Amino acid sequence: MTEGTAEQGTESPTGGKPRLKEYDGEGITVTFEPRRCLHAAECVHGLPEVFDLSRRPWVLPDAAVPERVAEVIRRCPSGALQYHPAAGVGAEEAPDVPTTVRRKPSGQLMVRGDLLVAGEQGVRHETRALLCGCGASANQPYCDHSGPCAEPDDDVAEER
Repeated sequence: MTEGTAEQGTESPTGGKPRLKEYDGEGITVTFEPRRCLHAAECVHGLPEVFDLSRRPWVLPDAAVPERVAEVIRRCPSGALQYHPAAGVGAEEAPDVPTTVRRKPSGQLMVRGDLLVAGEQGVRHETRALLCGCGASANQPYCDHSGPCAEPDDDVAEER
């Protein structure tokens, strides 16, 4: 297992490919795009033996079976975590059918399905994304909690 930065180009405000951190395991590789992480904590709550913010590297893909790691990664609403199974071990993530779009009380758009998302990095194929609904994100079209969606209680519209 290695922790590396698979910088397929560097991230810049003017575009380019996103900065990815890659964690290789025997049966699965986990990638993490820090700018998209909104700290929903689905990963650390779902598999603390794999995802532990108190250690380096914080992702140990071999600490659980690849199918379980993939299952927990699919819970990541922002799409910051992705996975790629080793050859012959499992399948790539299948998009939800039908595609769903849900507006959160804060205005973010939670989208799941077979997506083509156009942004600074060009057009990206996605299965999960949390898109900015207020226009304040510096990581358009993805939400980065820099606008009204950074309010303390996303679930109470009157408090925004």
